[in-house]
Amino acid sequence: MKQYRLLIDGKMVDGASDMAVINPANEEAFAQVARSSEAQAGEAVSAAKKAFPAWSSMTVDERRVLLTKLADAIQGRAAEFARVLTMEQGKPQSEAVAEVAYTEAFIRYTATLDLPVETLHSDTEKLVELRRKPLGVVAAIIPWNFPLLIIAFKLPSALLAGNTLVIKPSPTTPLTAAMLAELCAEIFPAGVVNTVTDQNDLGGYLTAHPDVAKVSFTGSTETGRKVMASAAATLKRLTLELGGNDAGIVLDDVDVKDTAQKIYSAAFMNCGQVCLALKRAYVHESIYDAMCDELALLAKLAIVDDGLKQGTQIGPLNNRMQFEKVKTFLDDAAHAGHVIAGGKVKERKGFFVEPTIVRDVTDGDRIVDEEQFGPILPVIAYKNIDDVVERVNASDFGLGGSVWSRDPARAKEVALKLECGTAWVNKHLDFGPDVPFGGAKQSGIGVEFAKEGLHEFTQVSVLNMAL
Repeated sequence: MKQYRLLIDGKMVDGASDMAVINPANEEAFAQVARSSEAQAGEAVSAAKKAFPAWSSMTVDERRVLLTKLADAIQGRAAEFARVLTMEQGKPQSEAVAEVAYTEAFIRYTATLDLPVETLHSDTEKLVELRRKPLGVVAAIIPWNFPLLIIAFKLPSALLAGNTLVIKPSPTTPLTAAMLAELCAEIFPAGVVNTVTDQNDLGGYLTAHPDVAKVSFTGSTETGRKVMASAAATLKRLTLELGGNDAGIVLDDVDVKDTAQKIYSAAFMNCGQVCLALKRAYVHESIYDAMCDELALLAKLAIVDDGLKQGTQIGPLNNRMQFEKVKTFLDDAAHAGHVIAGGKVKERKGFFVEPTIVRDVTDGDRIVDEEQFGPILPVIAYKNIDDVVERVNASDFGLGGSVWSRDPARAKEVALKLECGTAWVNKHLDFGPDVPFGGAKQSGIGVEFAKEGLHEFTQVSVLNMAL
Protein backbone atom coordinates (compact mmCIF):
# COMPACT_ATOMS: atom_id res chain seq x y z
CA MET A 1 0.00 0.00 0.00
CA LYS A 2 1.54 3.29 -1.10
CA GLN A 3 2.52 5.80 1.58
CA TYR A 4 2.05 9.57 1.04
CA ARG A 5 3.79 12.18 3.17
CA LEU A 6 3.59 15.79 4.30
CA LEU A 7 5.55 18.76 2.97
CA ILE A 8 6.99 20.89 5.78
CA ASP A 9 9.84 23.37 5.32
CA GLY A 10 10.90 21.95 1.97
CA LYS A 11 11.02 18.29 3.03
CA MET A 12 8.60 15.41 2.55
CA VAL A 13 8.17 14.04 6.07
CA ASP A 14 6.24 11.38 7.94
CA GLY A 15 3.32 12.36 10.12
CA ALA A 16 2.83 11.79 13.82
CA SER A 17 0.64 8.88 12.71
CA ASP A 18 -0.90 7.48 9.54
CA MET A 19 -4.44 7.21 8.22
CA ALA A 20 -5.99 5.09 5.51
CA VAL A 21 -7.57 6.52 2.38
CA ILE A 22 -10.75 4.77 1.22
CA ASN A 23 -11.83 4.23 -2.38
CA PRO A 24 -15.52 5.26 -2.34
CA ALA A 25 -16.29 2.82 -5.17
CA ASN A 26 -15.50 -0.25 -3.04
CA GLU A 27 -15.02 1.10 0.52
CA GLU A 28 -11.55 -0.41 0.66
CA ALA A 29 -8.35 1.26 1.84
CA PHE A 30 -5.84 1.59 -1.00
CA ALA A 31 -3.25 4.04 0.38
CA GLN A 32 -1.81 5.42 3.59
CA VAL A 33 -1.23 9.12 4.18
CA ALA A 34 0.70 10.85 6.93
CA ARG A 35 -1.50 12.46 9.57
CA SER A 36 -0.20 15.71 11.03
CA SER A 37 -0.07 16.45 14.71
CA GLU A 38 -0.91 19.92 15.97
CA ALA A 39 2.81 20.40 16.56
CA GLN A 40 3.52 19.61 12.92
CA ALA A 41 0.84 22.07 11.82
CA GLY A 42 2.65 24.64 13.92
CA GLU A 43 5.92 23.71 12.24
CA ALA A 44 4.30 24.23 8.84
CA VAL A 45 3.09 27.71 9.81
CA SER A 46 6.52 28.56 11.25
CA ALA A 47 8.22 27.37 8.06
CA ALA A 48 5.90 29.50 5.94
CA LYS A 49 6.52 32.52 8.16
CA LYS A 50 10.29 32.01 7.94
CA ALA A 51 10.14 31.71 4.14
CA PHE A 52 7.97 34.80 3.67
CA PRO A 53 10.61 37.60 3.72
CA ALA A 54 12.74 36.09 0.95
CA TRP A 55 9.79 34.91 -1.14
CA SER A 56 7.96 38.24 -0.92
CA SER A 57 11.16 40.06 -1.88
CA MET A 58 11.35 38.22 -5.21
CA THR A 59 9.88 39.93 -8.24
CA VAL A 60 6.53 38.90 -9.65
CA ASP A 61 8.38 37.75 -12.78
CA GLU A 62 10.60 35.44 -10.73
CA ARG A 63 7.61 33.96 -8.96
CA ARG A 64 5.67 33.46 -12.19
CA VAL A 65 8.52 31.40 -13.65
CA LEU A 66 8.27 28.92 -10.77
CA LEU A 67 4.47 28.72 -11.05
CA THR A 68 4.82 27.90 -14.74
CA LYS A 69 7.29 25.15 -13.82
CA LEU A 70 4.65 23.73 -11.49
CA ALA A 71 2.08 23.70 -14.30
CA ASP A 72 4.61 21.89 -16.52
CA ALA A 73 5.25 19.32 -13.79
CA ILE A 74 1.52 18.64 -13.37
CA GLN A 75 1.22 18.16 -17.11
CA GLY A 76 4.05 15.65 -16.99
CA ARG A 77 2.23 13.51 -14.40
CA ALA A 78 -1.32 14.17 -15.61
CA ALA A 79 -2.30 10.52 -16.12
CA GLU A 80 -1.07 9.54 -12.65
CA PHE A 81 -2.88 12.48 -11.07
CA ALA A 82 -6.12 11.54 -12.83
CA ARG A 83 -6.02 7.90 -11.76
CA VAL A 84 -5.31 8.71 -8.11
CA LEU A 85 -7.98 11.40 -8.19
CA THR A 86 -10.63 8.91 -9.30
CA MET A 87 -9.56 6.41 -6.67
CA GLU A 88 -9.68 8.88 -3.77
CA GLN A 89 -12.66 10.99 -4.90
CA GLY A 90 -14.78 8.63 -6.99
CA LYS A 91 -15.41 10.71 -10.12
CA PRO A 92 -15.22 9.07 -13.57
CA GLN A 93 -11.84 9.13 -15.28
CA SER A 94 -13.13 11.56 -17.93
CA GLU A 95 -13.96 14.08 -15.22
CA ALA A 96 -10.69 13.41 -13.39
CA VAL A 97 -8.68 14.03 -16.57
CA ALA A 98 -10.58 17.29 -17.05
CA GLU A 99 -9.91 18.34 -13.45
CA VAL A 100 -6.17 17.81 -13.85
CA ALA A 101 -6.19 19.80 -17.10
CA TYR A 102 -8.16 22.63 -15.45
CA THR A 103 -5.70 22.64 -12.55
CA GLU A 104 -2.81 23.14 -14.94
CA ALA A 105 -4.75 25.82 -16.87
CA PHE A 106 -5.63 27.80 -13.73
CA ILE A 107 -2.00 27.86 -12.62
CA ARG A 108 -0.77 28.86 -16.08
CA TYR A 109 -3.31 31.65 -16.46
CA THR A 110 -2.77 33.09 -12.99
CA ALA A 111 0.97 33.13 -13.62
CA THR A 112 0.36 35.60 -16.49
CA LEU A 113 -1.25 38.20 -14.20
CA ASP A 114 0.58 41.18 -12.78
CA LEU A 115 0.48 43.54 -9.82
CA PRO A 116 1.65 46.85 -11.25
CA VAL A 117 2.16 50.01 -9.23
CA GLU A 118 -0.77 52.35 -9.99
CA THR A 119 -0.22 56.11 -10.07
CA LEU A 120 -3.30 57.77 -8.62
CA HIS A 121 -2.00 61.35 -8.63
CA SER A 122 1.09 62.95 -10.07
CA ASP A 123 1.93 66.64 -10.42
CA THR A 124 4.56 69.08 -9.27
CA GLU A 125 3.25 69.03 -5.68
CA LYS A 126 2.53 65.41 -4.87
CA LEU A 127 2.78 61.82 -5.97
CA VAL A 128 0.24 59.18 -4.90
CA GLU A 129 0.90 55.52 -5.75
CA LEU A 130 -1.06 52.37 -4.96
CA ARG A 131 0.77 49.12 -4.42
CA ARG A 132 -0.55 45.67 -3.59
CA LYS A 133 1.66 43.94 -1.07
CA PRO A 134 1.51 40.32 0.15
CA LEU A 135 -0.22 39.52 3.43
CA GLY A 136 2.04 36.81 4.86
CA VAL A 137 1.13 33.20 5.62
CA VAL A 138 -2.05 31.93 3.94
CA ALA A 139 -3.95 28.84 5.10
CA ALA A 140 -5.81 27.16 2.24
CA ILE A 141 -8.49 24.71 3.36
CA ILE A 142 -9.61 22.38 0.58
CA PRO A 143 -12.82 20.29 0.26
CA TRP A 144 -13.21 16.77 -1.11
CA ASN A 145 -15.28 17.38 -4.24
CA PHE A 146 -12.47 18.88 -6.37
CA PRO A 147 -9.41 18.18 -4.21
CA LEU A 148 -6.82 19.14 -6.83
CA LEU A 149 -8.56 21.89 -8.81
CA ILE A 150 -9.57 23.92 -5.77
CA ILE A 151 -5.94 24.09 -4.68
CA ALA A 152 -5.36 25.82 -8.03
CA PHE A 153 -8.03 28.38 -7.10
CA LYS A 154 -5.77 29.46 -4.23
CA LEU A 155 -2.12 28.47 -4.60
CA PRO A 156 -1.14 30.43 -7.74
CA SER A 157 -2.79 33.68 -6.62
CA ALA A 158 -1.38 33.40 -3.11
CA LEU A 159 2.15 32.68 -4.34
CA LEU A 160 2.21 35.14 -7.23
CA ALA A 161 1.21 37.89 -4.81
CA GLY A 162 4.20 36.97 -2.61
CA ASN A 163 2.50 35.06 0.19
CA THR A 164 3.57 31.68 1.55
CA LEU A 165 1.14 28.81 1.98
CA VAL A 166 -0.08 26.03 4.23
CA ILE A 167 -2.50 23.68 2.47
CA LYS A 168 -4.91 21.46 4.39
CA PRO A 169 -6.75 18.97 2.16
CA SER A 170 -9.83 17.02 3.18
CA PRO A 171 -9.07 13.82 5.09
CA THR A 172 -10.99 11.76 2.52
CA THR A 173 -9.07 13.17 -0.49
CA PRO A 174 -5.50 14.02 0.59
CA LEU A 175 -3.54 12.13 -2.04
CA THR A 176 -3.51 14.47 -5.03
CA ALA A 177 -2.57 17.27 -2.61
CA ALA A 178 0.34 15.12 -1.42
CA MET A 179 1.38 14.47 -5.01
CA LEU A 180 1.26 18.19 -5.73
CA ALA A 181 3.36 18.77 -2.62
CA GLU A 182 6.04 16.46 -4.03
CA LEU A 183 6.26 18.70 -7.10
CA CYS A 184 6.30 21.87 -4.98
CA ALA A 185 9.17 20.50 -2.90
CA GLU A 186 11.29 20.30 -6.06
CA ILE A 187 10.31 23.73 -7.44
CA PHE A 188 9.79 26.27 -4.65
CA PRO A 189 12.18 27.43 -1.90
CA ALA A 190 11.77 25.63 1.43
CA GLY A 191 8.73 26.75 3.40
CA VAL A 192 6.95 28.54 0.56
CA VAL A 193 4.43 25.68 0.23
CA ASN A 194 3.58 23.31 3.08
CA THR A 195 0.90 20.66 3.57
CA VAL A 196 -0.78 19.23 6.65
CA THR A 197 -3.26 16.38 6.67
CA ASP A 198 -5.73 15.74 9.47
CA GLN A 199 -8.98 14.07 10.47
CA ASN A 200 -10.85 17.41 10.47
CA ASP A 201 -9.15 18.37 13.74
CA LEU A 202 -6.61 20.99 12.65
CA GLY A 203 -8.79 23.48 10.81
CA GLY A 204 -9.56 25.46 13.95
CA TYR A 205 -5.89 25.51 14.89
CA LEU A 206 -4.91 27.02 11.53
CA THR A 207 -7.75 29.54 11.35
CA ALA A 208 -6.99 30.84 14.85
CA HIS A 209 -3.20 30.81 14.53
CA PRO A 210 -1.78 34.32 15.11
CA ASP A 211 0.85 33.87 12.38
CA VAL A 212 -1.73 33.06 9.69
CA ALA A 213 -2.63 36.31 7.93
CA LYS A 214 -5.37 34.98 5.64
CA VAL A 215 -7.64 31.96 5.37
CA SER A 216 -8.96 30.88 1.99
CA PHE A 217 -11.67 28.30 2.62
CA THR A 218 -13.94 26.34 0.30
CA GLY A 219 -16.66 24.23 1.88
CA SER A 220 -20.08 24.30 3.47
CA THR A 221 -21.77 27.44 4.75
CA GLU A 222 -22.02 25.87 8.21
CA THR A 223 -18.28 25.30 8.39
CA GLY A 224 -17.65 28.72 6.85
CA ARG A 225 -19.36 30.33 9.83
CA LYS A 226 -16.98 28.45 12.15
CA VAL A 227 -13.98 29.58 10.12
CA MET A 228 -15.16 33.18 10.30
CA ALA A 229 -15.67 32.98 14.05
CA SER A 230 -12.26 31.37 14.61
CA ALA A 231 -10.50 34.01 12.52
CA ALA A 232 -12.25 36.92 14.24
CA ALA A 233 -9.86 37.22 17.20
CA THR A 234 -6.97 38.20 14.92
CA LEU A 235 -9.10 39.89 12.22
CA LYS A 236 -7.64 37.67 9.51
CA ARG A 237 -8.41 38.33 5.88
CA LEU A 238 -10.92 35.78 4.62
CA THR A 239 -12.11 34.34 1.36
CA LEU A 240 -15.05 31.99 1.91
CA GLU A 241 -16.48 30.07 -1.05
CA LEU A 242 -19.45 28.34 0.50
CA GLY A 243 -22.56 26.33 -0.34
CA GLY A 244 -25.06 27.02 -3.05
CA ASN A 245 -28.53 25.98 -4.09
CA ASP A 246 -28.41 27.16 -7.68
CA ALA A 247 -31.71 27.49 -9.48
CA GLY A 248 -32.33 27.12 -13.19
CA ILE A 249 -35.41 28.94 -14.51
CA VAL A 250 -36.71 27.37 -17.72
CA LEU A 251 -38.94 29.66 -19.77
CA ASP A 252 -41.86 28.39 -21.83
CA ASP A 253 -40.20 28.68 -25.26
CA VAL A 254 -37.23 26.31 -24.93
CA ASP A 255 -36.39 23.27 -27.00
CA VAL A 256 -37.29 20.78 -24.27
CA LYS A 257 -35.07 17.91 -25.38
CA ASP A 258 -31.96 20.04 -25.88
CA THR A 259 -32.46 22.03 -22.67
CA ALA A 260 -33.12 18.89 -20.63
CA GLN A 261 -29.75 17.46 -21.68
CA LYS A 262 -27.92 20.62 -20.65
CA ILE A 263 -29.76 20.90 -17.33
CA TYR A 264 -29.13 17.25 -16.59
CA SER A 265 -25.39 17.67 -17.23
CA ALA A 266 -25.28 20.77 -15.02
CA ALA A 267 -27.05 18.94 -12.20
CA PHE A 268 -25.25 15.59 -12.18
CA MET A 269 -21.61 16.42 -12.92
CA ASN A 270 -19.37 14.84 -10.26
CA CYS A 271 -22.39 12.98 -8.88
CA GLY A 272 -23.99 16.34 -8.03
CA GLN A 273 -21.11 17.22 -5.70
CA VAL A 274 -20.47 20.66 -7.17
CA CYS A 275 -21.10 23.90 -5.31
CA LEU A 276 -22.20 25.53 -8.58
CA ALA A 277 -24.32 22.61 -9.81
CA LEU A 278 -27.89 23.28 -10.87
CA LYS A 279 -29.70 21.99 -7.79
CA ARG A 280 -33.34 23.01 -8.44
CA ALA A 281 -35.07 23.43 -11.77
CA TYR A 282 -38.08 25.73 -12.08
CA VAL A 283 -39.98 24.86 -15.26
CA HIS A 284 -42.95 26.69 -16.77
CA GLU A 285 -46.16 24.72 -16.33
CA SER A 286 -46.80 24.56 -20.10
CA ILE A 287 -43.72 22.36 -20.64
CA TYR A 288 -43.43 20.88 -17.16
CA ASP A 289 -44.55 17.33 -17.97
CA ALA A 290 -42.39 17.13 -21.09
CA MET A 291 -39.32 18.42 -19.27
CA CYS A 292 -39.80 15.99 -16.37
CA ASP A 293 -40.10 13.09 -18.80
CA GLU A 294 -36.92 14.04 -20.67
CA LEU A 295 -34.92 14.46 -17.46
CA ALA A 296 -36.18 11.14 -16.11
CA LEU A 297 -35.17 9.37 -19.32
CA LEU A 298 -31.64 10.72 -19.09
CA ALA A 299 -31.36 9.67 -15.45
CA LYS A 300 -32.60 6.15 -16.19
CA LEU A 301 -30.05 5.73 -18.99
CA ALA A 302 -27.07 6.89 -16.90
CA ILE A 303 -24.23 4.42 -16.30
CA VAL A 304 -23.41 4.46 -12.57
CA ASP A 305 -20.25 2.55 -11.66
CA ASP A 306 -16.65 2.68 -10.49
CA GLY A 307 -15.04 5.74 -12.03
CA LEU A 308 -12.11 3.68 -13.28
CA LYS A 309 -14.38 1.60 -15.51
CA GLN A 310 -14.66 2.76 -19.09
CA GLY A 311 -18.05 4.26 -19.90
CA THR A 312 -18.94 5.23 -16.34
CA GLN A 313 -20.91 8.48 -16.33
CA ILE A 314 -21.60 8.85 -12.60
CA GLY A 315 -19.35 7.54 -9.86
CA PRO A 316 -20.03 7.14 -6.15
CA LEU A 317 -20.44 9.85 -3.56
CA ASN A 318 -17.11 10.59 -1.94
CA ASN A 319 -17.63 9.45 1.64
CA ARG A 320 -19.99 7.67 4.00
CA MET A 321 -21.08 10.79 5.83
CA GLN A 322 -22.28 12.39 2.59
CA PHE A 323 -23.81 9.08 1.50
CA GLU A 324 -25.92 8.90 4.64
CA LYS A 325 -26.95 12.55 4.28
CA VAL A 326 -28.05 12.06 0.68
CA LYS A 327 -30.13 9.06 1.71
CA THR A 328 -32.16 11.37 3.97
CA PHE A 329 -32.83 13.57 0.95
CA LEU A 330 -34.02 10.52 -0.98
CA ASP A 331 -36.49 9.82 1.82
CA ASP A 332 -37.67 13.42 1.75
CA ALA A 333 -38.08 13.32 -2.04
CA ALA A 334 -40.24 10.20 -1.83
CA HIS A 335 -42.54 11.81 0.73
CA ALA A 336 -42.66 15.36 -0.65
CA GLY A 337 -43.20 14.59 -4.34
CA HIS A 338 -43.07 11.88 -6.98
CA VAL A 339 -39.75 10.20 -7.78
CA ILE A 340 -39.83 9.52 -11.51
CA ALA A 341 -36.25 8.22 -11.89
CA GLY A 342 -33.77 6.75 -9.42
CA GLY A 343 -34.56 7.27 -5.77
CA LYS A 344 -32.47 4.37 -4.52
CA VAL A 345 -28.96 3.44 -3.49
CA LYS A 346 -27.16 0.72 -5.41
CA GLU A 347 -27.17 -2.65 -3.68
CA ARG A 348 -23.42 -3.09 -3.80
CA LYS A 349 -20.20 -2.05 -2.11
CA GLY A 350 -19.49 1.64 -2.48
CA PHE A 351 -21.38 4.90 -1.94
CA PHE A 352 -23.51 4.68 -5.06
CA VAL A 353 -26.82 6.54 -5.48
CA GLU A 354 -28.94 6.37 -8.61
CA PRO A 355 -29.40 9.73 -10.35
CA THR A 356 -32.79 10.87 -9.10
CA ILE A 357 -35.45 13.15 -10.58
CA VAL A 358 -38.30 14.22 -8.31
CA ARG A 359 -41.33 16.19 -9.52
CA ASP A 360 -44.39 17.79 -7.89
CA VAL A 361 -42.34 19.42 -5.15
CA THR A 362 -42.26 23.09 -4.23
CA ASP A 363 -40.62 25.72 -2.06
CA GLY A 364 -40.77 24.75 1.59
CA ASP A 365 -39.90 21.13 0.87
CA ARG A 366 -36.47 20.23 2.22
CA ILE A 367 -35.44 18.74 -1.12
CA VAL A 368 -35.95 22.19 -2.68
CA ASP A 369 -34.80 24.53 0.07
CA GLU A 370 -31.58 22.78 1.11
CA GLU A 371 -28.44 21.94 -0.84
CA GLN A 372 -28.48 18.19 -1.53
CA PHE A 373 -24.87 17.92 -2.76
CA GLY A 374 -25.70 14.64 -4.43
CA PRO A 375 -27.31 13.20 -7.57
CA ILE A 376 -30.85 14.48 -6.95
CA LEU A 377 -32.70 17.12 -8.97
CA PRO A 378 -36.07 18.51 -7.83
CA VAL A 379 -38.22 19.93 -10.65
CA ILE A 380 -40.70 22.64 -9.63
CA ALA A 381 -43.53 24.02 -11.76
CA TYR A 382 -44.30 27.74 -12.01
CA LYS A 383 -46.78 30.00 -13.81
CA ASN A 384 -45.56 33.59 -13.48
CA ILE A 385 -42.02 34.78 -14.14
CA ASP A 386 -42.02 37.55 -11.51
CA ASP A 387 -43.29 35.08 -8.93
CA VAL A 388 -40.64 32.49 -9.72
CA VAL A 389 -37.83 35.05 -9.55
CA GLU A 390 -39.07 36.08 -6.12
CA ARG A 391 -39.16 32.43 -5.01
CA VAL A 392 -35.68 31.74 -6.32
CA ASN A 393 -34.26 34.83 -4.62
CA ALA A 394 -35.88 33.92 -1.29
CA SER A 395 -33.06 31.42 -0.69
CA ASP A 396 -30.31 32.22 1.81
CA PHE A 397 -27.87 31.03 -0.86
CA GLY A 398 -26.69 33.03 -3.86
CA LEU A 399 -23.82 31.31 -5.60
CA GLY A 400 -25.10 30.92 -9.15
CA GLY A 401 -28.25 30.66 -11.22
CA SER A 402 -29.34 30.29 -14.82
CA VAL A 403 -32.19 31.19 -17.18
CA TRP A 404 -33.09 29.16 -20.27
CA SER A 405 -34.94 30.48 -23.34
CA ARG A 406 -34.86 30.60 -27.14
CA ASP A 407 -34.87 34.39 -26.75
CA PRO A 408 -31.51 35.44 -25.20
CA ALA A 409 -32.66 39.01 -24.60
CA ARG A 410 -35.70 37.80 -22.69
CA ALA A 411 -33.55 35.41 -20.66
CA LYS A 412 -30.97 38.12 -19.92
CA GLU A 413 -33.68 40.38 -18.52
CA VAL A 414 -34.66 37.65 -16.07
CA ALA A 415 -31.05 36.68 -15.27
CA LEU A 416 -30.21 40.22 -14.20
CA LYS A 417 -32.86 39.96 -11.49
CA LEU A 418 -31.23 36.94 -9.84
CA GLU A 419 -29.47 37.56 -6.52
CA CYS A 420 -26.35 35.49 -7.08
CA GLY A 421 -22.67 35.79 -7.83
CA THR A 422 -22.93 34.34 -11.35
CA ALA A 423 -26.00 34.37 -13.58
CA TRP A 424 -25.84 32.31 -16.76
CA VAL A 425 -28.08 32.39 -19.82
CA ASN A 426 -28.68 29.10 -21.68
CA LYS A 427 -25.84 27.40 -19.83
CA HIS A 428 -24.71 26.57 -16.32
CA LEU A 429 -21.37 25.66 -14.71
CA ASP A 430 -19.35 27.64 -17.24
CA PHE A 431 -16.35 29.11 -15.40
CA GLY A 432 -12.69 29.82 -16.01
CA PRO A 433 -9.59 31.40 -14.48
CA ASP A 434 -10.20 34.72 -16.26
CA VAL A 435 -13.75 35.24 -14.91
CA PRO A 436 -14.22 36.40 -11.29
CA PHE A 437 -16.17 33.98 -9.12
CA GLY A 438 -17.86 34.65 -5.80
CA GLY A 439 -21.11 34.17 -3.94
CA ALA A 440 -23.86 36.45 -2.71
CA LYS A 441 -25.62 36.20 0.67
CA GLN A 442 -24.61 33.08 2.61
CA SER A 443 -22.77 31.56 -0.35
CA GLY A 444 -19.56 33.32 0.50
CA ILE A 445 -17.35 36.32 1.08
CA GLY A 446 -14.75 37.55 -1.37
CA VAL A 447 -13.83 36.61 -4.93
CA GLU A 448 -11.67 33.99 -6.59
CA PHE A 449 -10.15 33.84 -10.11
CA ALA A 450 -8.88 36.58 -12.42
CA LYS A 451 -7.21 39.77 -11.20
CA GLU A 452 -10.00 40.30 -8.65
CA GLY A 453 -9.13 36.97 -7.06
CA LEU A 454 -5.43 37.79 -7.11
CA HIS A 455 -6.13 41.08 -5.32
CA GLU A 456 -7.81 39.15 -2.49
CA PHE A 457 -4.35 37.91 -1.49
CA THR A 458 -2.90 41.41 -1.17
CA GLN A 459 -2.94 44.41 1.13
CA VAL A 460 -3.50 47.81 -0.49
CA SER A 461 -0.61 50.11 0.36
CA VAL A 462 -0.74 53.79 -0.61
CA LEU A 463 2.35 55.97 -0.88
CA ASN A 464 1.46 59.67 -0.65
CA MET A 465 4.46 61.99 -1.16
CA ALA A 466 4.90 65.72 -1.07
CA LEU A 467 7.26 66.81 -3.85
